[in-house]
Amino acid sequence: MDFQRFYETWYDQLHHHIHHLTKAPRPPSTDDHHHQLTQLVNKVMFHFSEYYRVKSIAANQDVLSIFSARWSTTLERSLHWIAGWRPTTAFHLIYTESSILFESRILDILHGLRTGDLGDLSPAQFTGVSELQCETVQQENAITDQLSEWQQDEASALIGGTCVDLDKKIEGLVKIVEKADELRLRTLKAVVELLTPQQAVEFLIAAAQLHFGIHRWGLNHDRERAEK
Repeated sequence: MDFQRFYETWYDQLHHHIHHLTKAPRPPSTDDHHHQLTQLVNKVMFHFSEYYRVKSIAANQDVLSIFSARWSTTLERSLHWIAGWRPTTAFHLIYTESSILFESRILDILHGLRTGDLGDLSPAQFTGVSELQCETVQQENAITDQLSEWQQDEASALIGGTCVDLDKKIEGLVKIVEKADELRLRTLKAVVELLTPQQAVEFLIAAAQLHFGIHRWGLNHDRERAEK
């Protein structure tokens, strides 16, 4: 199976996992409910881990096809950072969802009622998210610099007519993509670990809905362009 076919199957399965997340009991009122949320979160995280495992295999076989990303729309590709989503997007999503939920339940919170959702992050959680964001920004910038250096080296060699071992140079690009994907998955796992099971479910649903929404907008845009 090539990566495009794998992605299509993986994407359909993601819809299935997110459907189960939306149907899960929130807030959890029993130990069984708490366990159920934890199990569902673990399944989704494994699903993402499997995606990056297979993507790594595909990148080692043909990294340029990973950059072209035929399984994505033109809109999605325009938003890509090194063949995928930008890791710091996770923090923008957390802050946005937290603000929306906080504002919608502000009266309950002011009366001391705990909602347990993303609008009810504790000071310690906010601190953890902020520190993780700073670390991720630094790592993201470092990988961006590595890609820029790779591009400059290749451009200089080609302009100067220098004989280059293309296969060896491509290996360097594969490593950069793998570093970017490792950061994406590591960031996702670290964010989920900072959250309660209920909050993790809400975060994963919001992240998936953003993914699904951008994909739908991209499909509509590409369809309209093709009809012109």
